[in-house]
Amino acid sequence: MSTTATITVKVPNRLGMHARPATMFAEIAGQFKAEISVAHGDHEPVDGKSIMQLMMLAATQGTPLVILATGGDADAAIEELKSLVTNGFNE
Repeated sequence: MSTTATITVKVPNRLGMHARPATMFAEIAGQFKAEISVAHGDHEPVDGKSIMQLMMLAATQGTPLVILATGGDADAAIEELKSLVTNGFNE
């Protein structure tokens, strides 16, 4: 059974989603079977499992990110990624 889950979270850390947070996000997203995409504003959604694509979002502090997961473990993926972002990527 395929499930879709989505959430919008704001990037809280001062430097935004630079290389380290993008790497952490992609690593956590990669632990799930669900397809994960991330978007904000007028940007096309990017693959949440791709460090380079996440960095291309140029998400600065305060940027609202829309995270969409589709798959059997979509809810769990959203919860893990929400926790990562809201905790400021542990910075």
